[in-house]
Amino acid sequence: MHAEITAADYESKVLKHKGLVIVDFYSQECSPCEALAPKFEFFAELYHKEVAFYKIFRQGDREHSRALGVKSSPSLLFYKDGKEVAPRLTGAIKKSEIKQTIVDAFGLPDRTLGIMRKTEEVDLAIIGGGPAGLTAGIYAGRAKINTVIIDQGNPGGQVNLTHMVANYPGTDGEIGGFALMEKVTKQAEESGARIIRSAEIVRLDLAKKEIDVDDDRRIHAKAIILATGAKPRELGIPGEKSLFGRGISYCATCDGRFYEGKDIFVIGGGNSAVEETLFLTEFVNSVTMVHQFDEFQANKTAAEQALKNPKIKVLWSHEPRAFHGNEGFEGLEVENLKTGERKVLTTGAGVFVFVGYVPQTQLFAEQLPLDRWGGADADPMTLETKIPGVFIAGDLRSKPFKQITTAVSDGTVAALSAQKYLRSLGG
Repeated sequence: MHAEITAADYESKVLKHKGLVIVDFYSQECSPCEALAPKFEFFAELYHKEVAFYKIFRQGDREHSRALGVKSSPSLLFYKDGKEVAPRLTGAIKKSEIKQTIVDAFGLPDRTLGIMRKTEEVDLAIIGGGPAGLTAGIYAGRAKINTVIIDQGNPGGQVNLTHMVANYPGTDGEIGGFALMEKVTKQAEESGARIIRSAEIVRLDLAKKEIDVDDDRRIHAKAIILATGAKPRELGIPGEKSLFGRGISYCATCDGRFYEGKDIFVIGGGNSAVEETLFLTEFVNSVTMVHQFDEFQANKTAAEQALKNPKIKVLWSHEPRAFHGNEGFEGLEVENLKTGERKVLTTGAGVFVFVGYVPQTQLFAEQLPLDRWGGADADPMTLETKIPGVFIAGDLRSKPFKQITTAVSDGTVAALSAQKYLRSLGG
């Protein structure tokens, strides 16, 4: 239902087309592109009478892509009568995002309504494709268990955003987070686990072990492992939400290069804050770290490196109280915890926030008991929850140490426990 075009076709097929067009800029060896392909075809079949669907190989048309400002793969561009009419969609694109853009920007009806869901029967469904979920998939796949891993983004979890992992066994000391998780993802698939990428879970019934994915799929499992991980903790202060993406970031790997040669702030003083600050010094002119204590809570090696780095200075015993700015970040208001004095710092072009993570338990918060930190609980020996056949693994559970290695350990335990549970069912 779609056609492949090149830069030579773009003017006639897209810019001079009287009507509606969606163009998918894709690349080879691109997991998000592979995840988008069936979704793109899904909507092409639904709307082919009103909308022209085109794909263009971005790597083969680099100059044309640059001229259009297409900087990542995949990227979806929406045109009406030759003009873009909606914000571009990039990265781990969900079906709901495409549908909403078609409805809002093109004014077309939602044709996904009434679509019958196809039910898939599996032995084990793993929700989450970070280190815990992928490790569980490796163990389950090798045990010949019919396993599907459902990830609402791209496999790898938070580790994808870590510029360097320095303490993972067998990696010769250092490895990029994304590179490490690419290896683990490949191993999970080669072990026999199937991965559904950039999926949207619209309903999860743990008792029935049913998972409704996107608009057209229902997965029924005999056992479930929840490995939804954690997300960056927000500060909850004025200006944080309105200025997110406009000077406030939670990901050094994603946004650090945008601040090349500039002065920035970092909030935090734990492992992630110190290690990501050291990474940021490769691009920025200087970093002012704002930390609530009088010393770092990071590992000694990283802390010593930060204190010796001439690009890093630290504002000890201070906490942020507000972000200032209208169209973009303009200043950081901080309070001296010893004197109570407040001041607004205006010397930085942006702020990176690294103050820990919060468990992502929203999907099942009403089905499982959560502790006061929002983490899920389970039997410490088997990681089975109070619902038989439902297990947890990784950073969504309450535990004192949250590292890649502890997530991998959880994934192993959960997978072996699920295997034992399935055997008890005769599966």
